[in-house]
Amino acid sequence: MIPLLDLQAQYRSIKSEIDTAVLRVLDSGKYVLGDEVKAFEKEFAQHCGVSEVVAVNSGTSALHLALLATGVSAGDEVVTVPFTFVATVATITYTGATPVFVDIDPVSYTLDPDKIEARITPRTKAIVPVHLYGHAADMDPILSIGQRHGLKVIEDASQAHLGSYQGRPCGSLGDIAAFSFYPGKNFGAYGEGGAVVTNNDDLARRMRMLRDWGQAKKYEHLLRGFNYRMDEIQAAILRVKLRHLEGWTEARRRNATLYSSLLKSSPAVLPAERSNCRHVYHAYTVRVPDRNSVQAKLQKKDIQTGVHYPVPVHLQPAYSELGAPGDFPEAERAAAEVLSLPIYPELTTDQITNVASSFSTAANGTS
Repeated sequence: MIPLLDLQAQYRSIKSEIDTAVLRVLDSGKYVLGDEVKAFEKEFAQHCGVSEVVAVNSGTSALHLALLATGVSAGDEVVTVPFTFVATVATITYTGATPVFVDIDPVSYTLDPDKIEARITPRTKAIVPVHLYGHAADMDPILSIGQRHGLKVIEDASQAHLGSYQGRPCGSLGDIAAFSFYPGKNFGAYGEGGAVVTNNDDLARRMRMLRDWGQAKKYEHLLRGFNYRMDEIQAAILRVKLRHLEGWTEARRRNATLYSSLLKSSPAVLPAERSNCRHVYHAYTVRVPDRNSVQAKLQKKDIQTGVHYPVPVHLQPAYSELGAPGDFPEAERAAAEVLSLPIYPELTTDQITNVASSFSTAANGTS
């Protein structure tokens, strides 16, 4: 079996460091928003090239706080993409605002800047580009549009840890950014976790209150906040994993390069990396017309794959008021064709060769 992701292999490689960190927290008797969280915030800020990190309990909470901190509220509109995990859209609705979709660029699968301005109205408050699969959205034109129209730009960087655009880290590009540390991410906790990052001290101060019941200090509630606090064990685990993240990222990039070399003659459309970006390959996602058949053939050979994502958000029953079939054709075509192959750092050359060979055979219509 070649799994889509092998978290046990990663844990075994750093077991002694992780176990020591967890026991340190248990011995401390401090379990929520303590010294580990503070230290993690400082260390992650350095990696993101920002001055402020606010650690929270999930990527969803991070996106929600980023929207609230930048002033998004009921009656507003927020521009984003339909080809993303549903949390991007759900958090907009949490604020009472309305998601407004823009189709994706068919090469990078990220927000198409050329289509944004047609969707801006007097009610538009923010733009949320998603750095999908570990590849940055084309941020310079997006930021220019935001500045021209007085809109906040909120990066959904949940899949882009250590990714970059024009030499700048993902997360440092817009007004504010949200990261997820869900276990399956390139940089994942052993449970839930997330963070909001920014260079704006006022936004950070507001989010620190919002994550902890709106408290400026204990039992003084200046805002109507939430229980979005990160716990100490997750922070301690993330501090260990942060020391390894650059090496793991380079391993992903090497694996992606090997895949692309082995698959260059296959009928699939392979991932593209713009020259001004550092793709960190949260997913190595190809496109193949007969996706479901190819996936089934790989499964028979004990090769796990994933589909990120099979149904665009505007075609999900829960969000059907946001669009209809045909409204966002690039997103819909991508959803019907994308297939993610195993890409984690611990994959061996033999495993990658096996996956590539099996995929090519399946995609060429043979068993």
